[in-house]
Amino acid sequence: MIDVQRLRVLRAVAEHGSFNRAAAALRLTPSAVSQHVAALERGLGSQVVTRSTRGVSLTPAGRIMVGAAESVAAEIEHARREVTELGTGRVQLTVATFTSGGRLLLPGALAELTAAHPGTVLHVREYEPEDSLPLVRQGAVDLALAYHFDGPLPGRTGGGGSPAPEWTALMDDPLHVVLPETHRLAGHEALDLAELAGEPWVLGCLKTEAYLRRYAERAGFDPEVRGTTTDYFFARSLVAARMGVSLIPSIALTPQVPGLCTGGLTGTVHRSRRLWCGRCRGRRRDTPDRADGGHRPGAFADRRRTGQLTGYRG
Repeated sequence: MIDVQRLRVLRAVAEHGSFNRAAAALRLTPSAVSQHVAALERGLGSQVVTRSTRGVSLTPAGRIMVGAAESVAAEIEHARREVTELGTGRVQLTVATFTSGGRLLLPGALAELTAAHPGTVLHVREYEPEDSLPLVRQGAVDLALAYHFDGPLPGRTGGGGSPAPEWTALMDDPLHVVLPETHRLAGHEALDLAELAGEPWVLGCLKTEAYLRRYAERAGFDPEVRGTTTDYFFARSLVAARMGVSLIPSIALTPQVPGLCTGGLTGTVHRSRRLWCGRCRGRRRDTPDRADGGHRPGAFADRRRTGQLTGYRG
């Protein structure tokens, strides 16, 4: 029989990449973590981790067991929440979101949900997609709002034996070049990145910086980044102070900052990021739609199409 605690320990080792860091997260000793992993390996008759001076990595068997650990953790979490709901008679809904998407998409949708289902207890957690998507698989959150610029959405498929989230595309979120209103290129409807090769940049998201560097390299220049923040409003304020130019998604263009001019992107760059809503099916078997209060993730997209997302520009 596989011990659930040993699966929990293996999951922590996989997440943190070492016995010491996993031990700190679990409030165990490194020796205890090592013993749990060794006992799991003996029970399976197969090695689940490879140990080296650089840390710990999973074997193919280990990846399968971590997937199983995520599934088990998700089922236990959902069972715990259903037991809590039996006692309180109130449905719990936890939503994970990134800041700019949550600010635009959540308030109206959640107000509508609570009006239709006043007994629902809402919880909102702020996470970036790379952190929220594993929480969906683990059952720690019911829904996650996520985004990506290009390429596959991180964590869109399940790992090992873990359940793959169901994803609903919500909207495309075009990127805009933001300039001081006195800039030589202000007033242009759209700009090619190559036209901004000599400009200093201030950015409101680390992923935006990665996007900029990827496409700037294709355009033949290395961007000079003078400011990095985790807040698009702050980045726009720095642009207004003439510290540089920026790339800002449409949904982060409000509230307005005086002294700015915006334009679209042209050329061969991927010009928008895509917003998604993810959830895992099959959790609440007696009432399959109850996890989102009877509101399917596509309701966010419906609100976008019908113009009910206040503040959207682009």
